[in-house]
This record gives sequence, C-alpha cells and structure tokens, in this order.
Amino acid sequence: MRYESAIDQLKALRRGDVSSAELVERAIERIRQVDGVLNAVVVRDIDRAREAARAADLARQRGDDRPLLGLPMTVKEAFDVAGLATTWGLPGCHPPAAADAVAVERLRRAGAVVLGKTNVATMLADWQTANAVYGVTNSPWDPTRTCGGSSGASAAAVAAGIAALELGSDLAGSLRIPAAFCGVFAHRPSHGIVPMRGFAPPTVPRTRYVQAVDQAAVGPLARSAGDLRLALDVLAGLDVPSSTGLKLSLPAARHTELRDYRVLVLDEHPLIPTAAAIREALQHLAGLLGDAGCLVGREAREAPDLTDLNETFASLLMAFVGVDASEEEYAAAAEDARRGDWMQQRTTMSHREWVHLDRHRLALAEQWSRTFEHWDVILCPAAPCTAFAHDARPFHERTLGVDGEEVGYEKLPCWTTLAAPNGLPVTTVPIGADASGLPIGAQLIGPHLEDHTTIALADLLERRLGCRFRPPPIDR
Repeated sequence: MRYESAIDQLKALRRGDVSSAELVERAIERIRQVDGVLNAVVVRDIDRAREAARAADLARQRGDDRPLLGLPMTVKEAFDVAGLATTWGLPGCHPPAAADAVAVERLRRAGAVVLGKTNVATMLADWQTANAVYGVTNSPWDPTRTCGGSSGASAAAVAAGIAALELGSDLAGSLRIPAAFCGVFAHRPSHGIVPMRGFAPPTVPRTRYVQAVDQAAVGPLARSAGDLRLALDVLAGLDVPSSTGLKLSLPAARHTELRDYRVLVLDEHPLIPTAAAIREALQHLAGLLGDAGCLVGREAREAPDLTDLNETFASLLMAFVGVDASEEEYAAAAEDARRGDWMQQRTTMSHREWVHLDRHRLALAEQWSRTFEHWDVILCPAAPCTAFAHDARPFHERTLGVDGEEVGYEKLPCWTTLAAPNGLPVTTVPIGADASGLPIGAQLIGPHLEDHTTIALADLLERRLGCRFRPPPIDR
C-alpha cells in the first residue's frame, strides 16, 4: 500500500483488510527506508502515533467511521502540534506547543493519525527546503535537486510513499511549487476558508483570535485529486469568532463532465521565460481537453494583466513583511525608500498607500470575476522550470536556468503569484515530465470560493486524461 491514495487506504481500513496499527508500522518502516536520503520527516512522534492507531482500530470496531479514521499522515513543521516544538527552522530553545493548530485539530478529530512533522525552509521564506535546525530536504526524484519549498518536505513525503496525505501552506507557491517538483497533487484553498490559528512562527504569541495571513493559505498535498477533496471537506470551515454565527457552504463544482469545462490556457509570462518542456506538456494537455469536447482558449488578454498581478502581490507582501521588521530594520528600510529603493518603498508604505493598493486589488477581483464569467478555470504552469539543483548561495546571487537562459531567482514564483492577491483557489496537477524524467506540474486556478470546481477538473484530468501521480525512482 506504499503508493495507494488516502481514499484507497481508508477503503482497506473499512473492509478490514488492514488495521491502522499496520498502516502506521508500514509508514514508520518507510521513513526508516528513505528518510536517510530525503530528510523529510524531521520531527517524529512515533509513540503517540502508535497509541492513536490502536485507539482508531478500537473505535472502528465500535462502528466509528469518521472520514480519516486510522489514516497515518504528516504535517508541515510550521503547524503547532501539541507536545512538539514549532521552530519554523529558527535555532534556539522553543517550548512544545500547548495545543494543536486548528487545522491539525480538525484532521485529528476526523480520525487522522499524525506520525510527525516535515521539514521547512527557514521562516518559510524560500522555494527550497533547508534550515539551520534540521538541514536540507532532497527531492525523491534526484537527491542533488530541491524538492521545492517551503512545503518541500511535505511534497517529498507524499511522493516517496511515507504518507498519503499531508498538510502544508502556501503564500508565494509553497504548496504548488513543491507539488510540481515532486509530481504530486496539492490544493491551495480560497483565502480564509481553512483557519490559520496555530500556524505562526515561535516568536508570535498564541491567542484565541487570529486573522488569516494576507495572501496566504493552508491546504493539503496528496497523490490523487480525490484525496484533496476529502481533506478539504475536513479542513474547511470558519474559526472563532465568526463560527458562532456563520457557516461555510462552498458551492458544488460547476460541471461534472469533462466536456462541459471552459479552460483558458496561459503558457507565456511577460516577466520570465517558461521552459519549452513545460509549455509543450501544457499544450499537449490543452489538445487533449479540446479533443474531449472542452472549450479551450489561449488569449492572455482574457485574464487580468499578469505583470500587474505580480507587482500587486509583491507590494502587498512587502507591506506585510514591514509590519514585523524590527525598529532598526524598519528605519533602515525607510532610509532606503527615501533614496528610491522600490522594494523598501513598499515595505514602509503608509496606511493611505496600502488602502489605495487594496482598492486596486478590488479592481483586479472585478477583472477576475469577468474572466470567470466566460471561463471556468485557468490552466497555467506551476513553475517556469522543473526541480533545480540545491543552491545555498544568498538570494541575490542565485539564478535559475530556463532552457539555457539565466534569470533571477526571485522570479521563480511569477506563475504562482497570479492567484494570491485575490485569494483564488488553485489545484496543482502532475501533467508529465521533462527529458530528464523530472515531474512537470500545472495550476488550475478557479473563482473565489469555487474550490470544488478546480478539484473536480483535476479529478477528471487524473481519471480521463492520465494526469496521475507516478512513483519516483527512490527505490530503484
């Protein structure tokens, strides 16, 4: 059952073909087999996982059939898990969390068995996964390459057969880039529908009321689209205080048949080249969609301006970063801003400037709404390249090679920033491989709160057009 989906494992549990205790032992053995190469599950909670599995088996014998009962899984290290430290890759002494993050609590309440926590980029601020506490996580496809970041170890654990389901997070592609690099599925939910309480650096006080981080989301990674739907149904729902008077009810998918989907395909970005192999895989899929009866469009002008979306994302992000800068850092940034530094001008923008920027975001939302009147989903790359070699140099010294052209490392998330300013749902799907056999992933971007539309299309692509997870060569 190494590479079976979460749904298939749960079916086996319901039939009595396997126990939760057996699944947990298999997962533990898998960690022992591959994690010396990967370094993915860096915090292991084996004793409590075994205890939870035994409890799940007894509960099932009593007739309990919660959605995830007995399923072993892992979660990103950035989430609080009661009794375990949350470091975000920051060295130092960090006390164990007093309580589970809301998302972790919901997974456990649904019956999931948490094996441990997977590695992260320091402060989740890289598209590689490495930090001074736990070291570097490698790709299950090639250990000399990155698994992506910051949920890179999450994707690696799913791809390598450790866990069928994983909980990660995404701001500038932290779910989607690792999913693409490792060849798995991921879903970045609409902004705010999965609570973020208990997902914060160790320096941030834990309080009862927590706002969702602007442009960020937490969501699942898996080996099938159906598993994403299963996880989202468990995770989605309002947190306090809104939950006292409001209830989340997401609309059903727009369509149930592949032929009914209207798909706008984007494969060229004005700010960064995209590898030919990725564009070819995308165009091949577009052709299959057309053959299946879908309406397929290719006019970029039917979506909001990609450069505008990228610049809006960057401006909002830097304003957010500036809030938590130290007084010394903020003063230095303000001085640089006065000298004309574009990035620091955004880091130190006034509230008046931020409100104007937020109003511009609303204008972009209106443009997206018009786009989704004519199209159900945007199909575009998840990254401009496939997984690249580890690069530990400072950010400003790093470059990306895209078909022989060197581009700035900071441009890596240009494709993943499209959905972030307006909090759109995105499902990432494996769609092929490059000449080296490295996975290629695509994004399915949908209208706000229509998460089931992108997941439903991903499921159809998986079942009808062969966009499936395939095991990496880690066992070969």
